[in-house]
Amino acid sequence: MSELFPRPLKPFLDFATLLRNNDFSLAPEQTRSFIAAVGLLGPRSMEDIFRAAHATLAPPPERRPEFEALFRLAFLGQTIAAPVPGEPDDEEELQAFDDRDGDSEPPDLEDAEESGGQPTGAERLFARGFASLSENEALRRFRREAPNALPRRRSRRLMASKGRGQLDMRRVLREAVRRDGEVVSLPVLERRKRRRRILLLIDVSGSMKDHTDASLRFAHALAQSTDRLEAFTLGTRLTRVTRALRRRNRDRALATASALVADWDGGTRLGDALQVFLSIPRFAGFARGAMVVILSDGLERGDHRAMTDAVQKLSRLSWGILWLSPLAGGNDYIAETAALRSVLPFIDRLGDGSSAQRVCAEVLGFEREMAA
Repeated sequence: MSELFPRPLKPFLDFATLLRNNDFSLAPEQTRSFIAAVGLLGPRSMEDIFRAAHATLAPPPERRPEFEALFRLAFLGQTIAAPVPGEPDDEEELQAFDDRDGDSEPPDLEDAEESGGQPTGAERLFARGFASLSENEALRRFRREAPNALPRRRSRRLMASKGRGQLDMRRVLREAVRRDGEVVSLPVLERRKRRRRILLLIDVSGSMKDHTDASLRFAHALAQSTDRLEAFTLGTRLTRVTRALRRRNRDRALATASALVADWDGGTRLGDALQVFLSIPRFAGFARGAMVVILSDGLERGDHRAMTDAVQKLSRLSWGILWLSPLAGGNDYIAETAALRSVLPFIDRLGDGSSAQRVCAEVLGFEREMAA
């Protein structure tokens, strides 16, 4: 039924449907009142929409926490992941955070501990500062070369071509009318090529601490090279940082990302984070037909079945998966962890992610490797 209504109303209608599917009593008049209240408020934030929903949809007092959770799921894309098989069910829930709702302040750091190179499930929440690196020239070169080297796909739109293609009958008939029925040439059309979407997944856990700065600087250079980028950080949380990275000034972009991401150098829950990503339809849609770049060492804590299952699903959705690990610095590198070995059948290339220069080279060369 939602196809019968204007597209801007779809999120509100979907939220009402979500409530009914979770056994909330909701009359059609309440849905209309909710939409009317949002229109009257002219909302400037999600808080205004939530207040309108709370006032018009009237959840029972004992179910208000569930109502708020469903609201966050529908409008903010926040959800929790299913527990990893073999893990206790009382482990802290993993959430997803979207940057499209504006600025976000990180929670206060409590009982912070030094993070090392070992994977862990504990959360460490704070804002991160970025040290200056000596890789600026490699990133500048990448920004110059990337627009032409990044993968493209054929779109449905047609354009005039000088080679082989579909016969352009309109131009043929126009030329024939102009030349009294004489056809001198046979113009053809071919499908345009447009940039393929790139999905960048950045591991910000403690085991990647020494490479996080380079990964985020590369992510900013990539965001300036294509408008078809979606970027997320993975740790003990899943955070979308696309809007922050699109800022032209790199220092401001990284500062904004630092405020958004609260789990820098924390635990390692890649499987849970990827499962959360795939459980949100809007996020999973970013992977459809995309080039997926994962910057991670693959040091998953505990049972790796959730991570393996998530990568397998990503491989079915995406055009190709490029996994770049800082541990894969040599040509004779062999994946030693069970988690990384388990995902090898589902990725197209395991490459060197030890520096920004190597990451740039791997990304630029992936299109040629896939074409071959």
